[in-house]
Amino acid sequence: MAPASTVEKKIIPIVASPDKGPIAPPPGADEETIALYEAHKKIYPRSVSGYFSKWRWALVFLTQLVFYGLPWLEWGQRQAVLFDLGARRFYIFNLVLYPQDFVYLTGILVISALSLFLFTAVAGRLWCGYACPQTVYTEIFLWLEKLAEGDRSARMRRDAGPWNVDKVWRKTAKQLMWIAVGLWTGFTFVGYFTPIQSLAGAVMAMTMGPWETFWVLFYGFATYGNAGYMREQVCKYMCPYARFQSAMFDKDTLIVTYDELRGEPRGARSKKADLSTLKLGACVDCSLCVQVCPTGIDIRKGLQYECIGCGACADVCDTVMDKMGYACGLVKYSTQNAVNQRWTSADILRHVLRPRVLVYSGVLLAVVLAMLVSLWMRAPFRVDVERDRSTLARIVSGGRLENVYRLQIMNARETPQTFEVSAEGLPGLTLSTDSSMEVGPTESRWIAVRVQLPYEGATPGSHPIHFTVKSAPDAAVVTERSVFIVPR
Repeated sequence: MAPASTVEKKIIPIVASPDKGPIAPPPGADEETIALYEAHKKIYPRSVSGYFSKWRWALVFLTQLVFYGLPWLEWGQRQAVLFDLGARRFYIFNLVLYPQDFVYLTGILVISALSLFLFTAVAGRLWCGYACPQTVYTEIFLWLEKLAEGDRSARMRRDAGPWNVDKVWRKTAKQLMWIAVGLWTGFTFVGYFTPIQSLAGAVMAMTMGPWETFWVLFYGFATYGNAGYMREQVCKYMCPYARFQSAMFDKDTLIVTYDELRGEPRGARSKKADLSTLKLGACVDCSLCVQVCPTGIDIRKGLQYECIGCGACADVCDTVMDKMGYACGLVKYSTQNAVNQRWTSADILRHVLRPRVLVYSGVLLAVVLAMLVSLWMRAPFRVDVERDRSTLARIVSGGRLENVYRLQIMNARETPQTFEVSAEGLPGLTLSTDSSMEVGPTESRWIAVRVQLPYEGATPGSHPIHFTVKSAPDAAVVTERSVFIVPR
């Protein structure tokens, strides 16, 4: 990326005079330029292997298997997960949701927020370090970069060196792989809103619509830019979570920590050196923990908002400790209280179930149960009732009062259903239209319903009534309220 713009301030020495005040500097005086904002420096994360690295890559494979594979999964005669915005229907396996089911989206967002609060209170930024799309795609793009250009030292030498044939073809190969992953990601994203098999056919035939083309390119470019170039800048400057995470941490939260009491004073030494004689701690000051950090921080300076809790520094530090013959865990997942008070693992676990964790868990469990019960009890169809706005009320043959309504019946099943409509609420209230109708699979149908009442069946004014709709296959019942207008 291009370096960030800098604001510079020139400092010119001023000669002071007791009588006349400051005197202008003589010609040719030295000037010092101080940059108030440091230009961005590219971070070259070093490859690392270890316990936490294996977990991180396992989640990379899992999340991408779900994201890339789910649109291709068939469910009956349709795509298993499809958000059909044109038809205003959302298919999630055997569920068919309509815009009127927006409450379930709200429930999912509430569950996601509470889960984030709970996991953060227990073990810090687990989401950021292992499952966040920014982290996942940065790992993928770094792997492709290593595949094309080599490890950290080779990439640094190549970037610092002149352009030659080797540098050009390696950079070109990297860019082509990045673009391919970005476009495939954008194509998959659009495949959740347009049937992906039809979309694939349109891509092969070069007949994609303007909106599909725009979103494939837009989402692909966002993936390419965020994971290929912006990387840690998204976590440090754009993501709000880094800013308010301190409000969600406490001294019993598991975070990546450096054991300062054991590691300091740090310094280089031979493997056979006697630490008691040298008066050194366990840290050999190799700076590998900084080299492997995807955000470029030094964990030895304590908890910093840039830390995403990926555990890369813990993996590489354990590798160094093994080589030196020291005990592992100089950098590890622990809590501030555990480090300061030298707690054991059992002590740490006993402090996990603290009040805030129990509150988050209780509320999260209640919301999840409410969502599951609501989905279980959800009727297989929905009904909306609207009054005919062109005519409030009218007198028809036989001297009866008539109100006209429009009923929208949305079949949430993928089989045809027959519905019976009735109106109740006033004595003598009847339907003058056919009360039985059939609605096709996942079809939404509007019907006109005329409701009649004897002329003197009610006093003038607005009277509450309700429509009852029953489905024939499973005898499900939905009731919707409305009003019957009696003119004066």
